[in-house]
Amino acid sequence: MRTSEVHRTTRETDISLSLDIDGTGAGTIVTGIPFFDHMLTSFARHGRMDLTVRAAGDIAVDAHHTIEDIGIVLGTALAEAVGDGRGITRFADAAVPMDEALARVALDVGGRGYLVFEGAFSPAGPGGIPGDLIEHFFYSLCNHAGITAHIAVTGRNDHHICEAAFKAFARALRAAVAIDPSISDVPSTKGTL
Repeated sequence: MRTSEVHRTTRETDISLSLDIDGTGAGTIVTGIPFFDHMLTSFARHGRMDLTVRAAGDIAVDAHHTIEDIGIVLGTALAEAVGDGRGITRFADAAVPMDEALARVALDVGGRGYLVFEGAFSPAGPGGIPGDLIEHFFYSLCNHAGITAHIAVTGRNDHHICEAAFKAFARALRAAVAIDPSISDVPSTKGTL
């Protein structure tokens, strides 16, 4: 079973998350930020991962701490669920169009967190979330999951751009963490991720 449960409490947020990376795409997401709930639900569905997130944060201030900390917790849960990476495919990519928008994502689930994000949102951002906070979510996730990600987005509609990015990331992640029956060890010349 490649599952994980993580609970993180700070002065700014209280987050409980459960993850099954070999799930069916079921998502129960309650963050207090409706647009972000929609993005995480899409992530679960298109990554075919079962994801439950319950988050309470200081959203009266703004969405920053809640979104950042969900990225940290989801990244931690992914790292725990993947474990030592024995037998995983490791590398994968996906491209997802959504009307005029296109997102391309390439991943290495190799134990090193790094993000390259190319593209931009309008100053208002998707769903009232500042666009740089979407990038910061992926940074936090990748850093704590040990994933190198290259995300490139284009388009005119912030909602479409963001949703395409979440879906492409999820599809690439599902492929990267898939077990390859021809790999019996850790897919690295170092012998460890």
